[in-house]
Amino acid sequence: MNNSIFVALCATALLSFAFETKAQDLSISTNVAGYANFGTLNMEASYGLSRHWSLNAGVKYNPFTFDSSKYGKMQNRQQLFAIGTRFWPWHIFSGWWLAGKVQYQEYNTGGIISAVTTEGDRFGGALTGGYTYMVNPHFNIEFGLGLWGGYEAFTEYECPVCGNITDKGKKFFLQPNDLVLSLSYVF
Repeated sequence: MNNSIFVALCATALLSFAFETKAQDLSISTNVAGYANFGTLNMEASYGLSRHWSLNAGVKYNPFTFDSSKYGKMQNRQQLFAIGTRFWPWHIFSGWWLAGKVQYQEYNTGGIISAVTTEGDRFGGALTGGYTYMVNPHFNIEFGLGLWGGYEAFTEYECPVCGNITDKGKKFFLQPNDLVLSLSYVF
């Protein structure tokens, strides 16, 4: 997991600095709502391609496991990598927007509502819509909701630590993707 996170962070940094940046063409943000998901760390970099389009690359990472008196341990571990575009009807980094992206997620979740634990890989596409409020020329607050679907390969276990497999397979999925409440700095 650590090598792929390093590669994703390097790719995001290269994407961010590969283009000649002018004022208001680059932003870096973090989704505050993501931290409520068991401390999921996240970052997104956006580069303005034109007045109405931006290119986005994001990463989410959660390595944390918590003790649970009921199920032994509780986790929503993941690493997620995404790249996509946003359409801004008025101007990049302000006002309404609609985003599309492709993303990959490796996950391990369980012990939260029941002892059942699921791990696997997901790959698919996501649509997100929202609004960006300009606090000042360099600081924005973003609000939005998203949905993603695609293909998933998974293994389900009886409990977080026992290792007894109850189900295994591949399937299509459709689920909520983002609850966006982001703080964004625009360069």
